[in-house]
Amino acid sequence: MKSKSFLQNTADTYIVVLGVAQDGGFPHINNSKEFEAVKENKVHKALVTSLGVVDKNNNKKFIFEATPDMPEQLSILESDHLKNKNIIDGVFLTHAHIGHYTGLMYFGREAMGAKNIPVYAMPRMRSFLENNGPWSQLVSLQNITIHPIKTDVLLQITETIQVTPFLVPHRDEYSETVGYKIIGSNKKALFIPDINKWSFWKKDIVKEVKKVDYAFIDATFFKNGEIPRPMAEVPHPFIEETIKLFNKESKEVKSKIIFIHFNHSNPILQKVSKERIKLEKQGYRIANTGDIFSL
Repeated sequence: MKSKSFLQNTADTYIVVLGVAQDGGFPHINNSKEFEAVKENKVHKALVTSLGVVDKNNNKKFIFEATPDMPEQLSILESDHLKNKNIIDGVFLTHAHIGHYTGLMYFGREAMGAKNIPVYAMPRMRSFLENNGPWSQLVSLQNITIHPIKTDVLLQITETIQVTPFLVPHRDEYSETVGYKIIGSNKKALFIPDINKWSFWKKDIVKEVKKVDYAFIDATFFKNGEIPRPMAEVPHPFIEETIKLFNKESKEVKSKIIFIHFNHSNPILQKVSKERIKLEKQGYRIANTGDIFSL
């Protein structure tokens, strides 16, 4: 699934967007009209949110999130970006919700039967995988090897790329939830695909965005009342709330924000929506599968 990037890839070290949808993807279960619209080419399928990190100088590639669409996303990385001896050199997980870790199943004996795929996980996430089937079988059969990570502890993953996990508030039923700072030789990025309201976080999102060059942040819903269920059950910062926080900031600051992780109900998932066009005029960016950001 190729997508033309709005940034020309002239760098050897970069982030590539591999998916932009919320955990359920697009088209979404129990939405026949969406499936029909995709079949009729009225709208396009969207893969679940994931980032690839590629370092061609060191011949390594990593994926952030193991989504249900991971087989296709790993194929994109290999065919369009870097083919080396490994299907992937490391998988970084944020938390234990279905769109963020269940793709690990494809490394198991029913599918690839992989050997020692490095999976980077926080303490509760590691315990969840090691002590609950079917994930524990991936560990016992050594389909995956879990590499423990700790909040705010920097990890050097290649000679030129560093990664630091940090805790964010979310519905932590089975694991903690983290975002990541991805640091290259020239640029820095934030990746926060899931978080509760910004006010629940101990850090100031405006200040954190100003510290980096790119901020891939939670844009699950555009506004309150978007879905026919109590939205407090799935707390996220509405895009309308986020842009209010950045209302007085310059276009330069706003342009650091790359909205990602769109629920199927979110109008900015569709490129022709008036909501998306308005956001882009204000200086914000919207993630598209295939977009490339140099590090």
